[in-house]
Amino acid sequence: MSKVKVLVVDDASFIRDLVRKALRSAFPGIAVEDAVNGRKAMTLLAKEPYDLVLCDWEMPEMSGLELLAWCRQQPSLKGLPFIMVTSRGDKENVIQAIQAGVSDFVGKPFTNEQLLSKVKKALSKTGKLELLLSGVPARAASAFANDSLSALTGGRPETVKAAPAAAAALAPQAARAPVAASATPAPAGRGQGQLRLASGAQGCVIKALSLKEALLVVRRGETLPQVLESAVLDLEQGENAEVARLNGYLHAIAALEARPDSDWLQLTFKFVDQDAQKLDYISRLIARGTAQKHFTPGG
Repeated sequence: MSKVKVLVVDDASFIRDLVRKALRSAFPGIAVEDAVNGRKAMTLLAKEPYDLVLCDWEMPEMSGLELLAWCRQQPSLKGLPFIMVTSRGDKENVIQAIQAGVSDFVGKPFTNEQLLSKVKKALSKTGKLELLLSGVPARAASAFANDSLSALTGGRPETVKAAPAAAAALAPQAARAPVAASATPAPAGRGQGQLRLASGAQGCVIKALSLKEALLVVRRGETLPQVLESAVLDLEQGENAEVARLNGYLHAIAALEARPDSDWLQLTFKFVDQDAQKLDYISRLIARGTAQKHFTPGG
């Protein structure tokens, strides 16, 4: 029987798989169970003990914040380490979670290093990290023990600080910026957004949108995005500046033009959220004509 048990709560199976693989790869002796929403997680937590919860914020039936509040009301779960894995980095949301008793945050999208640093930090406070390391080969255990402060904080900010409204302005600015004679002008789009990858954030042009995926165009940078890389797409729409933070991954990446020096990349971004509110938001975006209802990726 494992010495340490972790519960991963997220409505997106892709995210649950990412977290599970990262934990098992770093800690061979760890036990990882998962739940598709807060309601399922509550049932599991009421039946058996866990040493750590890694939980998404926005989920159907019961949100991560509601699950956190329930945990803190239970005498046996008041001290349970609870890490919110979320794309919500706004000050108001952070304050809400802190007031509810959250232990720490991991921002989406995240690297394995960022996730593991938070897990090690949380487990070390309860003495469980030593139990895990006792089952890890000596060489690996030594590497864990010598982690620096920068490693414990992930080596870089977990949450992108740029506001969605400011980020959304990046794409039209790029379109107006002067380019070299050999460069390709910024592509026309049906809307703007912000694409957040673990390496940073950048403005993007929304070429087309459906309920399952978005076709995005981004300026080529020094670091190329990777297929299957986890990401968050921030979309802002309407007079009230509604913002939807859509979790997903990059399904396909191609140069916008058939030449090696293309200044623009075309990305197919697959949504993984099952949240009804997010699906409704996307439907409203499509209805307003922000993007086409159907498209062929790569076309």
